[in-house]
Amino acid sequence: MKQEQPDEAELVRRVARGDPAAFEELYRRTSPWLALRLSRRCRDEQVVAEVMQETYLAVWRAAGSFAGAAVSGSAVGWLWTIAARRLVDAFRRGTHQMRIPAPHRQSMVSPAADEEALAETVGDAVGDALHKLAPELQQVLRAMVLDGLSVRETAALLGIPEGTVKTRARRARIAMRESLT
Repeated sequence: MKQEQPDEAELVRRVARGDPAAFEELYRRTSPWLALRLSRRCRDEQVVAEVMQETYLAVWRAAGSFAGAAVSGSAVGWLWTIAARRLVDAFRRGTHQMRIPAPHRQSMVSPAADEEALAETVGDAVGDALHKLAPELQQVLRAMVLDGLSVRETAALLGIPEGTVKTRARRARIAMRESLT
């Protein structure tokens, strides 16, 4: 009888109990996806590598906070939240540039996992409204809604003032509302 593989949440719970094999398995499963997602947001491979290292160190140290929490989110979402915050911290420490795909290149690049998940989550009308938004509005929504970043963190990540983030978020909400009515 073949034994089922534990999901990522179970691996995090095992990591919280100090299981190094569970940590290795969690890393093996999630690190390629995480590195790709980070590299889509940062040009500097060294920064991505540092953020990866800081993220998994934080996972090892803080797995108990996920394991002890109510099951309100996925382990992968929790991992991405840690990584996104570490990336924001890296942008604050230095002069690193975000990787923002050019509009003409976006059609040649396969969609990111978060874009595919969002497309599956939202209906056709909402998905169409999202795709009609200007790229700068989409970036703010992606950072604040999908990545769960604050206004301050979004500003640091995108390299724009906090007021601009607030304005773009408001413009995006208005455009979405108009498109959906």
